[in-house]
Amino acid sequence: MTTQDPKEKKTELAARKKGTMWPILARREGEYFELNGEIRGREDLIPIYQDDYVGNKAYERTLSMILNAAFQKRYPQDKLVIDHSISKGLYCWVEGRVLSPQEIHELWEEMKKLVREDLPILKECVSLEEALKLFRENGQEEKRELLASSGLEELKIYTLGTYSDYFYGKMAPRTGIVSLFNLTPYKSGFVMGYPTIQEPEKVHDFIPQDKLFGIFEETARWDELIGVNYVGLLNEKIRQGEARTLINITEALHEKKIAYIADEIKAREDVRIILIAGPSSSGKTSFANRLGIQLRVNGLMPMAIGMDDYFLPRKMTPLKDDGTYDFESPQAMDLELFETQMKALLSGEEVQLPRFNFKTGMREISDRKVKLPPHGVLLIEGIHGLNPLLLAHVERRLKFKIYISALTVLNLDRSNRIATTDVRKLRRMARDFLSRGYSPEETLLFFPNVSQGEKKYIFPYQEEADAMFNSTLLYELSVLKKHTLPELKKIPKSSSAFEEARRLITILRLFEDIGDDLVPTNSLLREFIGGSQFYDY
Repeated sequence: MTTQDPKEKKTELAARKKGTMWPILARREGEYFELNGEIRGREDLIPIYQDDYVGNKAYERTLSMILNAAFQKRYPQDKLVIDHSISKGLYCWVEGRVLSPQEIHELWEEMKKLVREDLPILKECVSLEEALKLFRENGQEEKRELLASSGLEELKIYTLGTYSDYFYGKMAPRTGIVSLFNLTPYKSGFVMGYPTIQEPEKVHDFIPQDKLFGIFEETARWDELIGVNYVGLLNEKIRQGEARTLINITEALHEKKIAYIADEIKAREDVRIILIAGPSSSGKTSFANRLGIQLRVNGLMPMAIGMDDYFLPRKMTPLKDDGTYDFESPQAMDLELFETQMKALLSGEEVQLPRFNFKTGMREISDRKVKLPPHGVLLIEGIHGLNPLLLAHVERRLKFKIYISALTVLNLDRSNRIATTDVRKLRRMARDFLSRGYSPEETLLFFPNVSQGEKKYIFPYQEEADAMFNSTLLYELSVLKKHTLPELKKIPKSSSAFEEARRLITILRLFEDIGDDLVPTNSLLREFIGGSQFYDY
């Protein structure tokens, strides 16, 4: 058993301040190192700050530890849950009671005190048996249940003052490095805000996202209904042979929600256009097909329209700052032609739809002529479905907007969440490898570009939606594991994707396996693992 105090080695690396930021980690090629004993004798390392993706994750993780340490000191008899992301922060709540605004302010003051004192965060390697004993003594049963069957022989326990815990990733060496944050009362808890990668020296004011929060709450209620709100409980049900029942209930909840949205659309008699938008790998295609079935049950006749055919010619596509094409910008679309043709369809006219040739980068006239049937509604899926620029001159009462995303609520334990982007990354890896021939390494390297477009063109319009759908399936990481884990292990240390791959491997190894054969053919998950009745690879 060894303990390394960050004070023992004050390296030149750790003193390289960048603006107001201190280094959080260090990097050599694709491998990241904590600023403690790991970097002894390594002079070829690059300092990493919170404007780096891995550095930002370490910042969030360290801040969560500071929050837990402060909470334990203030409210030792209560249990804090760090739940999910919302509005550039993390939503947190206390089991069994609601903190008052004054109590939240006092908690913030306690955290600021820990930061001002610039305390070391100590790391200690202990046996699994010792770690499980610690979790039992601290009342962290969900963590003990998860790690007891993890197959790990030892764990790295981090300690801040009297608070000790296990985190699934790297940490900053001292509390003083993580100085930017705020706590804002919200709903039955509070949101802990911290800097983004894009603006690493600023904490944004909290902006309520009530509709998005409502979907998180709805999913949490579903998880409680099933009896699974942490990964350890999921694994236990799988080991007990309840995987099929778990899948059937989860899929039934999805179908019920889709049917409810279809009922909402039917109830609004003016609706003629249904717009579906969401980030990459949300399952939009399968959702649109399943919604179409429910609309038919309600007597409506959906007509699917593909927005990709309305791209402007390549030479007219706007450029990003780096000179590459910005295909995700609304200005990359021929919005005028799209609106003209949709209006014509709504007026009962026949329209000859365009077809975009992605090889030549030009739009062509297709041989597809369409006319909206009686009781017809346009079903349009695309990145800009919530953007007010799309169909800007069509009356709002005619439009029904749906936001779909994979919003993870199943967490590892009370202190460690599974990010919503993690599920979408793993989905995309599986699909890219299966249907497009891209390796997980290529998917991980490209994903930051995808995220950049989502933050700019999708997320700002979430609250415009009339309905939201959480496409996450409680059991899906147990299925995606076999599709992604072997390939993630092949990513070399020299790759820029290595550290992210290692983090995802750590998470996936904690899940029990579920076979593909148990997944229904109409499941949204089939869009990513193959075998979908809606999606032909």
